[in-house]
Amino acid sequence: MSSGKIKNEASSSNNSIAETVVSDVGRRKSTCGYCKSSARSSVTHGLWAQSITVDDYQDLLDRGWRRSGCFLYKPEMDKTCCPAYTIRLKAADFVASKEQLRVSKRMQRYLNGTLDQKKPDILMDGSDTSISTVKKSSTGSSAGNSEEEKFLQHLSSQIDFVVHAWAVSEGFPSDIQLPKATMKKFTNAKKKQIGGSEDILYSSNISFQIAAIFKRSKLAEQDTNMLGVSQTGANQNGMSSELSPKFIAERLACSLNQLEEFTVLSARAVNGHLNFYSAETPIHTGQVPGTTIVSSNSPRTFRIKQCSMVESTKSPQQKRRRLEMRLKRSSFDPEEYDLYRRYQIKVHNDKPEDVKESSYRRFLIDTPIVFIPPSGNSSVPPCGFGSFHQQYRIDGRLVAVGVVDILPRCLSSKYLFWDPDLAFLSLGKYSALQEISWVKETEAVCPSLQYYYLGYYIHSCNKMRYKAAYQPSELLCPSRYKWVSFYNARLLLDRKPYVVLSDYATLPNEESSPCQLPQNSSGQQNMNSGEDGPVEFVSDDEDGDEEMLDPDFEGSDADDSDKDSSLSADEINDSDVGNVLIGLKNSRIRFKDLQRAFGSSEKHYMETQLQRYMKAVGVELSERMVYSLG
Repeated sequence: MSSGKIKNEASSSNNSIAETVVSDVGRRKSTCGYCKSSARSSVTHGLWAQSITVDDYQDLLDRGWRRSGCFLYKPEMDKTCCPAYTIRLKAADFVASKEQLRVSKRMQRYLNGTLDQKKPDILMDGSDTSISTVKKSSTGSSAGNSEEEKFLQHLSSQIDFVVHAWAVSEGFPSDIQLPKATMKKFTNAKKKQIGGSEDILYSSNISFQIAAIFKRSKLAEQDTNMLGVSQTGANQNGMSSELSPKFIAERLACSLNQLEEFTVLSARAVNGHLNFYSAETPIHTGQVPGTTIVSSNSPRTFRIKQCSMVESTKSPQQKRRRLEMRLKRSSFDPEEYDLYRRYQIKVHNDKPEDVKESSYRRFLIDTPIVFIPPSGNSSVPPCGFGSFHQQYRIDGRLVAVGVVDILPRCLSSKYLFWDPDLAFLSLGKYSALQEISWVKETEAVCPSLQYYYLGYYIHSCNKMRYKAAYQPSELLCPSRYKWVSFYNARLLLDRKPYVVLSDYATLPNEESSPCQLPQNSSGQQNMNSGEDGPVEFVSDDEDGDEEMLDPDFEGSDADDSDKDSSLSADEINDSDVGNVLIGLKNSRIRFKDLQRAFGSSEKHYMETQLQRYMKAVGVELSERMVYSLG
């Protein structure tokens, strides 16, 4: 069948009549964007739609459908290589994890002017640039180790820089050979062994090396006079306490934390060691021991001044920024397209010639959903129902765009693209938290709108598992279309990729108890399943906040379809296709009243097509929507 048309006879949220023009591509096979299989192993149902009511699309979502532009698709779960389960979250029940809270705090610090810098360029490769990336790559693949090695080299060079700057400011003799900084990585086992903070990542003993050089060269006695320190201040080794490893570590930590580039980690002096922690770890307020060298009249005489991290973070020169979020109906915007191009090229490594305006429009601008304006009552939110772009602007500059559908029962998040220069802000995670908050607030004025849909969850794909970090989430059973708690569903998904999730209730009691699931303090499961995706649910995706990324069907249209015009007997249910509503020119008629117009072979073909259609969209939708023959 070359084309069809679907129409909803009556929409529950308004009295208008809307039609959907579709091309039924039937069962379709294409290459998979998740497992990267070279075979055409991704199997879906597909329909092209020109328009569809918000109520119909909501019901289709609740049967496992999604859209890419005007293309509606649904994985054929028992046949596709990577079964994709619809995942949702009741916004009012959402509990943010520690990592998610850190994302919000990081953004607030950036807006307040206390987080002015981005991470070193060596980490700006499109991966998630929160410090969890460095944590995870330390135990991951060779590629991850390579990135961490680059980062550690950069960190060592920063230490060497402040050491040499200090040496110059102190007027140390030029023949002193200063050591090069080396870094020691803290594993989880090492942290437990020393009883250290879980946020400690690295440590350097360069302070001890510098102190040893001073001692060997008898520089300590010279500096006692040079710095004006009394002999009573010397320690038992004859070295000034000001030149002890503890003092040196405090001096270097203070200098590192004041570097404009140094925001990836926080440096602290601990018993002479120079330790590095996640930048999200709060630094104690009050004065941090350290020194700022201020020159006096004599070029060889210096006095010591205490420096305060609190003072430095409250500098009057700090710039406060303003974040604005603007919700607009889906339409082409050149500024958004320019941002999308930069995002695809820098984050996803697309070739510039492959990022075309036409494909952008088909993917993220075109929408079949009929807009429903606000009604002035609680049945429709103030923005209305339909497809929207949520713009995020900082000081007027567009930094991110979230593509969403706002429907009677949910906000469905479709895609997000952001400014690669601001990757350190984890804008994907931040936008997801904002969208959840929006649903919470909107429920107060539109009670039916309670859920946040995150697209598809693919348990067999590590990069997609981050979606379950938004808790408490539910997965849609692909057979009975019931919602099942993620914790319950995971017991079945751990066994095989495709399962009837509602069969969870039939598991033995000892297997079905949620208490059997390992959880951390945030109530999230530990799924140490790979380094390309979230290793643990203390962080989100490792792919540059690639939230809500659904398969792109741009390159696998009709030529990739597999139109199987015959179904085996066991695939055909007993539902009567005679009640399917057919559109023929300007008329609407049930198929049972149209059958006599077909010959025997044509009738069999139509029945086969309508069986597949009814099975995919459900009996109720097939009877209330119009499937047009032209």
